[in-house]
Amino acid sequence: MRNRMMKLIATAGIAALALTGCAADADGPEAGANGAANTGDDDASLKIAVFNGWDEGIAVSELWKAVLEEQGYDVELEYADPAVVYTGLAGGDYDVTLDTWLPITHEEYVATYGDDIVDLGAWNDEASLTIAVNEDAPITSLEELADHADEFGGSIYGIDPGAGLTKVTQEAVVPGYGLEGMELVISSTPAMLAELQKRTDAGENVVVTLWRPHWAYDAFPIRDLEDPQGALGAAESIHSYGKGDIEETHPQVAAWLKEFKMSSDLLYSLENAMFNEYDGDDYGPVVAEWMDENRDFVDGLTQ
Repeated sequence: MRNRMMKLIATAGIAALALTGCAADADGPEAGANGAANTGDDDASLKIAVFNGWDEGIAVSELWKAVLEEQGYDVELEYADPAVVYTGLAGGDYDVTLDTWLPITHEEYVATYGDDIVDLGAWNDEASLTIAVNEDAPITSLEELADHADEFGGSIYGIDPGAGLTKVTQEAVVPGYGLEGMELVISSTPAMLAELQKRTDAGENVVVTLWRPHWAYDAFPIRDLEDPQGALGAAESIHSYGKGDIEETHPQVAAWLKEFKMSSDLLYSLENAMFNEYDGDDYGPVVAEWMDENRDFVDGLTQ
């Protein structure tokens, strides 16, 4: 875990990472390894945009990359910040992205680009934004944080500047709970997780912006602060979105994604295999092993 965290910090500034899948026939995807029938109408190549540092999106994107490669597609993952992803999706530079949170976190992007992108449906409806602290912290609610700011070093450790969670924290949580006297440290998800690990390892108090589902809840001794004002919003749904003509260029993939559902428990098991139990950057073998252990679920994604 510690080695992986250091690797994440070292690579946090990389704007894009391309992972190229196996080749397919230029006229359309071939029949998949599990025997599922393909229409042959799809473009054989597919580019999935992945938000930097959003582990549930990384996990699901890696899963779908492997699933689609079994079906004969040539799949590329490209990492970028949300603003770049939605701009690229609207412009047709990306085919799909699998980590749009609605109705709050990514509402602004959907409102801006909604005429040029297609909602392929929600695959999980148990997502939520959170403010988390070490499990033995002296407070239980955001209402208490301002009075105990010094015990947390006067800082709230946040994530990327373009993230919806950062916007909600700045515009709703900080003013709503009188936290203007604390510094909101905006950096990146890997940097936030590194601070979380360092301080929980040292037995110190720490407060971070986080979200569920996230493997950090299994990896670190943390809990959420109560949000009596509802500043962070209610539970959200995680949607797949496609470029404007996704149903013309990739009708089969669009149909599969419209039917895609994944419970939080199943997602946690995939995230833990990739980010908690594994210390490395090549997720392919880890995802392949998880797929073998969950073959009924995996095969059902393309039926």
